[in-house]
Amino acid sequence: MSPSELLSAVLVGLGAFFFAVGALGLVRFPDALSRLHVMSKAACTGLGLTVLGLLIRVGSVLTALKLLFVWGLVLVASATGGQLVGRRVVRGARRR
Repeated sequence: MSPSELLSAVLVGLGAFFFAVGALGLVRFPDALSRLHVMSKAACTGLGLTVLGLLIRVGSVLTALKLLFVWGLVLVASATGGQLVGRRVVRGARRR
């Protein structure tokens, strides 16, 4: 196994670890805002590490750009979705 393959495998493994920690936090944390925080951070970090690991192994520039584009879309969607869900949770808590 070459050093680049090893680094790629380590980064993808770390990405999977962050996804697993996020899933565990989703189950373990007590309220919606804590769950939202852990999932958004873990998903973005996990996907980032996975994409970096895959970028090492990719063969073409076009494929690398596609991976980076998808990562950027997920970052924007995660931030937007987290904001909307968090705002809804806070508004719902005030009505009680």
